[in-house]
Amino acid sequence: MTTITLHPDFRLGPVDRRVFGSFVEHLGRCVYTGIYEPDHPTADEHGFRRDVADLTQELGATVLRYPGGNFVSNYVWEDAVGPVEQRKPFLDLAWRTVEPNLVGTDEFLQYCEREGIAPMMAVNLGTRGIEAAIALLEYCNGEAGTKWADLRIANGREEPYGVALWCLGNEMDGPWQIGHKDAHEYGRLAAATGRAMRQVDPSIELVACGSSSMMMDTFGEWERTVLSYCYDVVDHISMHAYYEELDGDRASFLGSATAMATFIDRVAASADAIGAERRSDKQITISFDEWNVWYLVSRFVGETNLPIQRDAPRIIEDVYSALDAVVVGDMLSTLINHADRVAVGCLAQLVNVIAPIMTEPGGPAWRQTTFHPFATAARLARGDALQVKVDTGTLTTARHGDVPAVTAAATVDPETGALALFVTNRTDVEQTVTLRTPGATARLDGGSAVLADHVGPREGREAAEAYGMVDALPVAQEGDALTLRLAPESWTAFTGSLR
Repeated sequence: MTTITLHPDFRLGPVDRRVFGSFVEHLGRCVYTGIYEPDHPTADEHGFRRDVADLTQELGATVLRYPGGNFVSNYVWEDAVGPVEQRKPFLDLAWRTVEPNLVGTDEFLQYCEREGIAPMMAVNLGTRGIEAAIALLEYCNGEAGTKWADLRIANGREEPYGVALWCLGNEMDGPWQIGHKDAHEYGRLAAATGRAMRQVDPSIELVACGSSSMMMDTFGEWERTVLSYCYDVVDHISMHAYYEELDGDRASFLGSATAMATFIDRVAASADAIGAERRSDKQITISFDEWNVWYLVSRFVGETNLPIQRDAPRIIEDVYSALDAVVVGDMLSTLINHADRVAVGCLAQLVNVIAPIMTEPGGPAWRQTTFHPFATAARLARGDALQVKVDTGTLTTARHGDVPAVTAAATVDPETGALALFVTNRTDVEQTVTLRTPGATARLDGGSAVLADHVGPREGREAAEAYGMVDALPVAQEGDALTLRLAPESWTAFTGSLR
């Protein structure tokens, strides 16, 4: 028997809407034949696919990180602004693809503006540095009368874009990164670049590169060293994590969100240790700006094994199962349960590349299985995240040890009392859960669930289109007690009220 206890007075804090972000990188078909395809039947006057934009709205994406990713560390942004016919292709060393530069800063930022999505821009601290970063910031946010702002105006955009959120490079701890640096090199460069960018626009938020995963040899020491240089300059530190089912180890895969939670807690502790040393009242928050299920080990050949390609090659187009969707839902619950520290989250990526949305050139766009838990959580998780106490058994895993058999996250709207409760059953048997709300009254109107044994294995578009959320198992109420039944290996979203 599992018991979940919550109360509207015990809150972690507001759920930042930016935690439901995604990621657009010039990688594979994410941009070309993904969001952008001028010859597509649904393309708008700017060349962007309306069918993809509509699905992005349905997904609920609030932020889009751009232009990378590994791509940014070899990127010359100036070559992708101005008249398209004058732009020159270049060889992207990260993904060994000839980039045509048809979509650049202006096209992307205007797309975000039309769609009502906040952009999150990254600057190149791999092959470039301070000068290029402040030029890009001035181009995006500067007022008329300076070199780069005037270039933006000459290119047809009078008003500044007002981009608020900026990444100081990408995964600079990774040996695979073009221009990879050690923690001291990167920390000094990030601090100097951040200070210069704040001279251009003091209102921006800055994200320093944290560890590319908890398994990096430099994890922990990287955060400590980098923040020792730039703690006073940045607002957030990044985290990246991907999970997959390895060697048929289903239990460990279902326990992935426990590893994700541990990662968040350790990064937060590392940041707080630097704050304590400095006797600072400032708290660094987390930008979890790459996360997803990615079959990196078992399916991806590795970027160094890719041939040089043109014309938006099909790279890393994982097709997801219903089990993958359950794990994605559980990871979303983990982000909600860390609302007091996670300010930004980006599901990587938006279209085609390990993505919730898939397309065919000239053809349809459709939802992958992982689309459904993300869209559901983005729609329902409003207001404040609650402190949720879960008393449950354990699931033994080879990779993560004993993990909770049932996990839960909850949000409540402080004005309306609307409750959203997200519950994961990681076990292969049905679980019965008692919901306790001592001193408060809860009502559940119903819910929908992702079931790992539901249709939607790795069978391509037809299976994905047939897949969706199903009705949750019935909720029983006797007096003040609510009893929930959770299908085996499932993620369920319940709605109701809590007062």
